[in-house]
Amino acid sequence: MMWPNFFMQEEEQRFSGRGRGQRGKGFSDAQEGKIKLAFFVALVGVTLSVLAVGTEFWVEVNTYKQNHSVTCEAAHFGLWKFCYKKLWISDVDVYRATCGPAELPGDSNCSYFKFFTTGENAYIFQRVTHKDLNITAAVLSLLSITFMVMGSICITMVLSKGVEFLLKPASFFFILSGIFVLVTMAIFHQAVAWLMASNHNVKLEYEYSWSVACAAAAGAILIFGGICCIFLVLPSLPKKPWEYCMKKGSSS
Repeated sequence: MMWPNFFMQEEEQRFSGRGRGQRGKGFSDAQEGKIKLAFFVALVGVTLSVLAVGTEFWVEVNTYKQNHSVTCEAAHFGLWKFCYKKLWISDVDVYRATCGPAELPGDSNCSYFKFFTTGENAYIFQRVTHKDLNITAAVLSLLSITFMVMGSICITMVLSKGVEFLLKPASFFFILSGIFVLVTMAIFHQAVAWLMASNHNVKLEYEYSWSVACAAAAGAILIFGGICCIFLVLPSLPKKPWEYCMKKGSSS
């Protein structure tokens, strides 16, 4: 009878494969752990990027307190909309010359930029925006999020289906999304510089807020996460997709 020997050989092969720490997907435990770690790093960057793109605390523009008696005006804006805010001077730090910060309680009025609705430039304290720069920054931020989603899908396929060659595109998508986030910040900086230089009749001060810090951290983390995907796992993966298919065909 050959059947008992056949089943015993299959069981020995199965347990020997487990002893070597190999997965059915072609990864060892160490390799899969590295991929998950790199994916976690990238997801931190994705979270920070979405937080930055969706909030309007990129820049705070403040008037001077000396021009007001009871309340003072401030504004803050991001990629999509801006908010005017009236603050009580008694709530502002006595050692601060300008109105703010924007997180203080007060009457707020927020709206989307006009170039997203009517195509017109917006005015903030008699200063005019540069709609082309602002629209470019907003579009690049959406592209960066698109690349993040594509990279996340690729990593999910690598971990769940064992599609090993998708790790390279995932690395490319994460690195590219991080670069796009940093480019978005650079273009936004130019838009702010244009805004502040458009009119000097009203004396104002501006400062970058926490949304910019989230965007900067997101860009750096996404690039780092993409590089981790390349250097931690790439040496053990096939260089070309058809090599992966041939490897699967020969093993089956």
